[in-house]
Amino acid sequence: MAYDFDLYVIGAGSGGVRAARFAAGFGAKVAVAESRYLGGTCVNVGCVPKKLLVYGAHFAEDFEQSQGFGWTPGEAKFDWATLIANKDREINRLNGIYRNLLVNSGVTLHEGHAKIVDPHTVEFDGKRYTAKNILIATGGWPQIPEIPGQEHAISSNQAFFLKELPKRVLVVGGGYIAVEFAGIFHGLGAETTLLYRGDLFLRGFDGAVRKHLQEELTKRGMNLQFNADIERIDKQADGSLKATLKDGRELEADCVFYATGRRPMLDNLGLENTGVKLDKKGFVEVDEQYQTAEPSILALGDVIGRVQLTPVALAEGMAVARRLFKPEQYRPVDYKMIPTAVFSLPNIGTVGLTEEEAREAGHDVVIFESRFRPMKLTLTECQERTLMKLVVDAKTDKVLGCHMVGPDAGEIVQGLAIALKAGATKRDFDETIGVHPTAAEEFVTMRTPVAG
Repeated sequence: MAYDFDLYVIGAGSGGVRAARFAAGFGAKVAVAESRYLGGTCVNVGCVPKKLLVYGAHFAEDFEQSQGFGWTPGEAKFDWATLIANKDREINRLNGIYRNLLVNSGVTLHEGHAKIVDPHTVEFDGKRYTAKNILIATGGWPQIPEIPGQEHAISSNQAFFLKELPKRVLVVGGGYIAVEFAGIFHGLGAETTLLYRGDLFLRGFDGAVRKHLQEELTKRGMNLQFNADIERIDKQADGSLKATLKDGRELEADCVFYATGRRPMLDNLGLENTGVKLDKKGFVEVDEQYQTAEPSILALGDVIGRVQLTPVALAEGMAVARRLFKPEQYRPVDYKMIPTAVFSLPNIGTVGLTEEEAREAGHDVVIFESRFRPMKLTLTECQERTLMKLVVDAKTDKVLGCHMVGPDAGEIVQGLAIALKAGATKRDFDETIGVHPTAAEEFVTMRTPVAG
């Protein structure tokens, strides 16, 4: 049978764009449909604008710390509208880049909603198109719990477009997004409370990292409320919000920001017209090659709920394109040793096993840890401390995990991720000459274990 397209991709986020571009480069006839944002969540309401806001929030510290180096800064004034307008301009530029990447690759771009009609047919703008393969790459969507007054809360989708910076913000959640936005609001001058229903935020990260960040955020004056959850939100006569907690306490804020998870974005996609199956959490079920229960339909990225990180979606998109149209180059995605960063203030960078994971896996571990005041801060009043930690297998000397909390943690850990991926041992670290004076050299100068 002759199809209109070899591959029809629904969703022009990181994974969808990567799969489409390279499939077209391999000679396939490809179309992509995107109903919202070219570039997906990451570019528009995710990692990219979030990090721009993190940069903005960090300037307050730079101004203050500069005095220790002889500077006498004038009165610093922050304007939220300027930051958001400049952010929007940059995102619009990136949207154009993504559009050009697709079009210049020979991909047919459908800007609007596409729906699956049957396993080989997609409907867009009233027309139907056939495809040998359909790829679902529609990503995730933030969800706010169904509580009384939920309509008064916002998610990350709205936070990037607030007309003004709230004076008092209540951030609800304990993952990446909650911690990062709490840092943004706090750094820009808002009175910020981070509320989390568990004992400590960033579940799944190394325990020392979680505790160290808690200490640093507390030093900065952020109000951390653990083992707490909201029962209802009421809007008051003056426009402010009152959050009633499950323990009966009441907190007032001008903005309640929820970052309590994301669901797969499958609304009105037409999956009921196919044999595609969902798991118990609502994510699309796929095999190791991203094939769904419907032979002609694949899925990748956040919509499959495997590892919800942009670089992982990119790798999955490449794997799909190669398997379908350049099989001699196909390589499965390796989900081990995936580095990641949390752009909290201070940053977190991590790769490999946590101490808890290593012990649970049966490793006889040796822990190397260093906490110190960064050199940049020694001429200032700031008492922030950096944490660096290595998790080492005592029998093989192999470095199982590397963790950091401190300035530029993500930048530093990216390089160390290559070493861990290559199987570096603690001896390799010890025999590597450091770059002096830097914080990064601490990773190759730790000699005395703190635990084993």
